[in-house]
Amino acid sequence: LDSVTLSINCVHLTEMLKDMCIFAAWVHGDPRKVIYPTDSYGQFCGQKDTLNENKTILFYFNILKCASPVVLINLQCPTTQLCVSKCPDRFATYIDVQASYRYKPDQWNYFRQFCKPGFNNPRKSVAQVLRDEDCPSMIIPSRPFLKRCFPDFSTKNGVLTVANQTTFKDGRGKTRNVTDLREAANGINNVLDARSVGMKIFEDYAISWYWILIGLFIAMIVSLLFLVLLRFTAGVLFWIFIFGVIGIIGYGIWHCYWEYDHLKGIPGSDLTVYDIGFQTDFRVYLQLRQTWLAFMIMLCVVEVIIILMLIFLRNRIRIAIALLKEGSRAIGYIMSTLFYPIVTFILIAICISYWAVTAVFLATSGEPVYKVMANQTLCKYANLTCDPETFNTTNVTKLCPGAQCTFAFYGGESLYHKYIFIFQLANAFVFLWLVNFAIALGQCTLAGAFASYYWASRKPADIPLWPLFSSFGRAIRYHTGSLAFGALILAIVQLIRVILEYLDHKLKGTQNSFTRFLLCCLKCCFWCLEKFLKFINRNAYIMIAIYGKNFCTSAKEAFFLLMRNVVRVAVLDKVTDFLLFLGKILVAGGVGVLAFFFFTQRIPVFAQEAPTLNYYWVPLLTVIIGSYLVAHGFFSVYAMCVDTLFLCFCEDLERNDGSTAKPYFMSASLHRILGKKELSPKKAVG
Repeated sequence: LDSVTLSINCVHLTEMLKDMCIFAAWVHGDPRKVIYPTDSYGQFCGQKDTLNENKTILFYFNILKCASPVVLINLQCPTTQLCVSKCPDRFATYIDVQASYRYKPDQWNYFRQFCKPGFNNPRKSVAQVLRDEDCPSMIIPSRPFLKRCFPDFSTKNGVLTVANQTTFKDGRGKTRNVTDLREAANGINNVLDARSVGMKIFEDYAISWYWILIGLFIAMIVSLLFLVLLRFTAGVLFWIFIFGVIGIIGYGIWHCYWEYDHLKGIPGSDLTVYDIGFQTDFRVYLQLRQTWLAFMIMLCVVEVIIILMLIFLRNRIRIAIALLKEGSRAIGYIMSTLFYPIVTFILIAICISYWAVTAVFLATSGEPVYKVMANQTLCKYANLTCDPETFNTTNVTKLCPGAQCTFAFYGGESLYHKYIFIFQLANAFVFLWLVNFAIALGQCTLAGAFASYYWASRKPADIPLWPLFSSFGRAIRYHTGSLAFGALILAIVQLIRVILEYLDHKLKGTQNSFTRFLLCCLKCCFWCLEKFLKFINRNAYIMIAIYGKNFCTSAKEAFFLLMRNVVRVAVLDKVTDFLLFLGKILVAGGVGVLAFFFFTQRIPVFAQEAPTLNYYWVPLLTVIIGSYLVAHGFFSVYAMCVDTLFLCFCEDLERNDGSTAKPYFMSASLHRILGKKELSPKKAVG
């Protein structure tokens, strides 16, 4: 009953937070603010069924007022902005066009498309046109980028040019050099270069995607083979590594002794570190016998510790290796578990999509804010908010001739807009909660499947039919509340960590040392708390899958069970981590080497099949990273299998004694390691 009540409460709380964020976001949000540029009148460029439907590009009257491309993209450039159908492709000034409009009407008709809509009065004085910003004082050759007109910069013989010209008229009686746009040019050229590289990378992906998928498929096969072969190679790999470490340390001891003996009798080698003091050139210390003696003593201590640990922990290491082999055997009987990470991936992808869409709607839920833009620097109304519908009836235009009420950004002063940040936090919290729930569901499902293997009296005959699907059904039907509660605790800690990171970012420039120290301590503490909770939750979900108890009871029982076997836990954890890390490196490195030789056309058999690429490292890195992730997905199932079998093993030892009445459920290899006399008759098959 408690589990059912907890499940209902957690689900209701999740739905309430989710509905609150979705309602606020979808009622007030407008993703068009991200998709379309916005002109000075708050209208979207390129939006269908509007006057700007065919005007998809944003044009800036005076690009010189925009110091950097970041200002342009953020729509905070202090100049009039209009939606146009295409960017200008020539140099022209309003003064020249006005002077020649009678005998060159085509020039005026071309220039007029960059003026305010409806303006067609070339007789209006230049001073009034520039004051009222009816038309730009100049146009320069531009090209669209990010749906905005950027100057068409290029270099000719190392000189910055625009349309092969180094100077241009600014329309105010001055001839200016294109270097006046250098600050914007540098940023824009970097962005354009990145765009060119991005196009080449896209081409490489388009050509090589088929071979990338083949590489990932090979990684999947190699990962599967590695897991299957672990039942035969786990012990060999581990002991090879251990004796290799012992041998390397032994060589280090010998080398230190050789250096120590070699320096004997050399002048100055008998000095101490204290005698020579601190030296920036650390090679000086290598000329001292004391240095090599210290190194030799430290390596001897490490060697002795490792040997003593192997002597006293040999039985526990054998148990850990036996559990690793047993895990490989369990996966061999329940192969469907290897593909369950795909389900978790799909659930997390849905959570990310939900969070991203809601976040975009929340971020775009502001109302258009208009501010006074004045040509006069001393205008006291400059940058103040205004209402474009009533602006012409105010005295601002009289006190500041040429001032306009133009769109600035999206925001608002209402109560809702003041708490958008809180809604974003709530959205982030729900996202963390749902992601942790999806992970918890996967862990509980896998634990239930592998527990059914361990507690089967005769393996594999007594393993239930479709153990993975049965475990998934039990987790959804009976354990939703417990999983949601565990995910809730972890999500709260993660949200606190997010807030601490936000505060640390905001206070990065502060000179208060105590504040920085306190934040650093809090971040460290909550990082440790998150790691501890993940460990507890993981084992609690295993106990939930085995016994079906609620989260708190399962967490308590799992914790005390692990504490009673703390040495075994430490040994198993390190042995498992080492072997799985070795497997990931083996899979990613092996497939990566194969991909390198293939994409660089160094395999004669496939030289004709290899695609011609701009950057061979693009598919190569994709294959390496993808192979590592594929191996991580397979090995995460294996790690969950080993953890489940270990808890079952500890429970088996505490609840049973190997008698006929209480037989062990462990495998024969584990039974032999423990030194028991004989197996129960019902276990003899295992």
